[in-house]
Amino acid sequence: MKKTADNASRPAGYLTFTLHAHLPYVVNHGTWPHGLEWLHEAAAETYLPFLRMLKNLERDKIRFNCNLNLSPILLEQLSHPVFLAEFPNYLTRKIVAAREDEAYFLQSGDDHFAETARFWQRFFTQALEDFNRFDRDLIAAFRHFNDIGLIDIITCGATHGYLPLLGTDESVRAQVRTAVNTHLRHFGKAPRGIWAPECGYRPAGLWSYPVPNADGSHTPSPFHRIGVEQALSESGLEFFFVDTHLVEESSRSPSPYQLLSGNTPSDPEFERLAHEPHRSLYQPYYVEGPYDKSLATTIFPRDPRTGIQVWSGDSGYPGDSVYLDFHKKRWPGGHRYWRVTGSRVDMGDKQPYYPHEASERTKAHASHFVHLVYDALKSGFNDSIPPILCSPFDAELFGHWWFEGALWLEAVARNLHEFESGIQLISCAEYLDQYPRAGFISMHEGSWGAEGTNQVWLNPETSWTYTHIYPAELYTRDVCTGGLWRRSGLGKRILQQICRELLLLESSDWQFLITTGAARDYAEIRFLTHNDQFNEVKSLWQNFESTGAITKAEEARLTEIELRDSVFPDIDPGLWAAGASEVRPEPPIPYPVETTA
Repeated sequence: MKKTADNASRPAGYLTFTLHAHLPYVVNHGTWPHGLEWLHEAAAETYLPFLRMLKNLERDKIRFNCNLNLSPILLEQLSHPVFLAEFPNYLTRKIVAAREDEAYFLQSGDDHFAETARFWQRFFTQALEDFNRFDRDLIAAFRHFNDIGLIDIITCGATHGYLPLLGTDESVRAQVRTAVNTHLRHFGKAPRGIWAPECGYRPAGLWSYPVPNADGSHTPSPFHRIGVEQALSESGLEFFFVDTHLVEESSRSPSPYQLLSGNTPSDPEFERLAHEPHRSLYQPYYVEGPYDKSLATTIFPRDPRTGIQVWSGDSGYPGDSVYLDFHKKRWPGGHRYWRVTGSRVDMGDKQPYYPHEASERTKAHASHFVHLVYDALKSGFNDSIPPILCSPFDAELFGHWWFEGALWLEAVARNLHEFESGIQLISCAEYLDQYPRAGFISMHEGSWGAEGTNQVWLNPETSWTYTHIYPAELYTRDVCTGGLWRRSGLGKRILQQICRELLLLESSDWQFLITTGAARDYAEIRFLTHNDQFNEVKSLWQNFESTGAITKAEEARLTEIELRDSVFPDIDPGLWAAGASEVRPEPPIPYPVETTA
C-alpha cells in the first residue's frame, strides 16, 4: 500500500546495498581488448549511469544510502591524466560508430535496429555531456553524494590484494593503510568501512608459506599472524563484509558485557551460544580475536537468496529475456542490438532489443526484490533490534554486465519510498550509529570465491605468482625497516617505487583472471611486468645502497617506470617497516552489544 504520514515510524527492518567498484590498474598497460578500454566501459556504462541515478533520487528526495566502495586503485585511475584525456575520445568513437550503424541499418531497411542505433547515440552523448558537466571529475561527483548522505563511500585494499594470502603482516597493513590514506586524499575524511578484497578473511594464528620463493631465498618458518580484523582496526575501520558461510559456520563467543555480568565458559548459556548451529544473517557482529576489544571491528554477513536473484544470469533478473544481451555485439563499434531472448539461445537466434520494454521490466523485478527482502526479514520485525539485510555486489554488474541494472537500483529505491513495506534503505555506518551488534563471533578463514576458500587465488594455475610475491614482500619489509631511505630524497623516491610495484604485484585480479580464463594472457603479462619492474627498481636500490647514487641512465629508467605506474603519489615506505601499524588515536564511543541471540 501507499505510504502515509501516519505510518512513518521506525522501520521494522533495513536493507543495505553494498556496491564494490573496482578495476585493476590498466592505465598505461594496453588499450583493447584488455586494458584502458575496461575503464572506459565501466565509466560509461556503470559509474556515469549510477551518478545519474543518484541525481534523480536527490532531486526527488528519495533515500538510497548505500555503501559504495571506490577502490583506491580505481580512484587513482579515475583521476589519472591519461583517463581524463582519453575518455572523451572513447565516447566520441562510440557516438560515431552508432551513427554509422544507423546509416547502415536505414540502407538495409532495418528500421528497428536503426532506432536502437539512435538509442546508443543518445546514451553515449549523454555520457559525454554528464562527464563535462561534472568538470571531468567523477570523484568530485561521488563526493557530493557522499557529503549529502545519499551514499557512504568506503574503501578497499590499495590494489585489491587478497589479504589472507599476503605473506607478511606488514604487507596486509600497508594495503589497508595506503587505502585509508588514498581515501583521505580524495575525499577529505577517513572511511568508516572497507570491502576486504574478495571478502577474504583470515583469523589470527600460526601461518606457513604455501610455496617456496622463486629466487631460491630462504622461506621463513611458520609464524604467528595477526587477523585481518586487527589490521582493519589499527587503521580505524569499523566494519567489513563476509560471505554467508563464515557466519553460519562460526563459533559464537560471549561479549565482554556477558562476562562482566558473571557468565563463565562453564555456564549453560555460554555453551548454548558457543555451539549453536545456526545464527541470524540479518544482524552485525563484532569479530573475536586477540586485539584491543575497545577497537573491535564489525562484520555484516551477505544474504544469499537476494544475491542469487541479482547475480545469476540463468535464474536471476539479468537473465530475463527482454534485457540487453551482453555477449552479442555488432562490429565495428561494438554496440549491442539484441536481447537475452533465453539463457540457452544460440547467438544467431537472439531477438531484437527494445530499450523501453527492458526499462519497464526493471520495475517488476524491483517489486519482486522488495518482496524477497520482506520475506527474509519479517520473522525479526518485532525484535527490539530491527534486522538488516546486507546485499553486496560488484558495482560493474549494474550497467556494464546487466545494462538495465542501474535502472533497477533506482526502481528499488522508489518502490521502498512510495509503498509501505516496513523496510528502509540504510548504510552500514548509519545502522551502527543507531543499533548494537549482536555479540562477538569467531570465524574461520574463507572468502566469497568458489568453495568459499582461497582456491580461486591459490591453485596449480596461480601458485607460481606467489613464489614471486613472497620474496618481494620480505625484501620490501627489510629495506623499509632500515633507515637509509629516510636520509635521502633519492633513496625515498626509489623505495616509493618499490612499494608501488609491490602493491601492483599483489593485486588479486591477476590470479582471478588466470583462474577464470577471462583474460589469462593479459594477467600473466601484467604480473610479470610488475615483477620485472620490481626487480629493476630493487637493483637501482642496491646500487644506491652501495654508492649513494645511481647513474643518469638508471635515473631515466626510474623516471620511465614512475610515469608508467604513477599511483599513490604520497606513498609511505614506513608502512612496510617491521611491526608498523597505526592505531587510531581516539577510540570510538563503545556501542552496546545485544546480549541475546
